[in-house]
Amino acid sequence: MSSVKIPKRAHDRLVAGLKRYQPIVGKLRERDISEADTVTVIKDMLCEVFGYDKYNELTSEQQIRGTFCDLAIRVEGKVSYLAEVKSAGTSLNENHLRQAVNYGAHQGIEWVILTNAIEWKIYRIKFGQPIDWTEVYNFDISKLSSRSLDDLGKLFLLCRENVSSDALAEYHRQAQIVNRFVIAEILQSDAVVGVLRREIRRLFETVKTSDEELRTILTNDVLKRDTLDGDPPKAAKALVKKAANALAKKANAKAAASVPID
Repeated sequence: MSSVKIPKRAHDRLVAGLKRYQPIVGKLRERDISEADTVTVIKDMLCEVFGYDKYNELTSEQQIRGTFCDLAIRVEGKVSYLAEVKSAGTSLNENHLRQAVNYGAHQGIEWVILTNAIEWKIYRIKFGQPIDWTEVYNFDISKLSSRSLDDLGKLFLLCRENVSSDALAEYHRQAQIVNRFVIAEILQSDAVVGVLRREIRRLFETVKTSDEELRTILTNDVLKRDTLDGDPPKAAKALVKKAANALAKKANAKAAASVPID
């Protein structure tokens, strides 16, 4: 996330916020504070670290009215994030998200934050049948460094400055593409295996091999098994295939447009 550009004002706020709150959150688990007290700390953090207006943009209205989330971040009249809060001593898991996800799905709110003030997990709701969600990224605020642009970038994606932009959605999109599953799928492609075969032939003129042999070595001996089997590799295969088909369709359309009409 070091590529995320952080304005100086936000950068200074994040650095100061980390220095102030890291000692505080470090003691929360030891004190075993309640969920209500954790909500209070998180409200302060959302204000002083992330830049939201504590009184106009942070609301517990959903909880008060008996709905399904502890906090909502509402900017210019629109709920941008739902926050499901657990006590600082609670280990977070996806089961904690279900009520917030159901509420968000019915209200068209796609981003959910699950946090105990120490751990922060950011999820995106998948609108469909059935409703699903995916974890976009996470961080432990007690382990972040104010000197690391990558760490500050993790915080900045959730900041007030990014509410009106697509920064979080763009990060999610890139994370779906630049990962070990997609890279493993591309490494098995005809194009890459062909390059590998030609490079071996260039370096070792007397050695002959085939694409099939090299692909077998890649899948059996080079790539990790978890990048080849299971749902993430299947999703990566579908993603790469879709991109390749789109490129082929674009190339065909361009070729057709270049053919002169008699």
